[in-house]
Amino acid sequence: MLEFLKRRLKSEKGAMDKILVTLLLVIVGIGAVVGLSTWMTSTTQDLKDDANTTLTDLKANG
Repeated sequence: MLEFLKRRLKSEKGAMDKILVTLLLVIVGIGAVVGLSTWMTSTTQDLKDDANTTLTDLKANG
């Protein structure tokens, strides 16, 4: 099976370039999703903390 894939890749002109570009795009995509998820979690937590602080201040002064 592996030999078949090697022969097929060698016979295809530019196949390795397409595979490398695809892998690069997959890695960049995964990195973007992980980064966005981390940023959203951090931002959500910051908003919750700010809201709790504001509500606490309003209760104390109101």
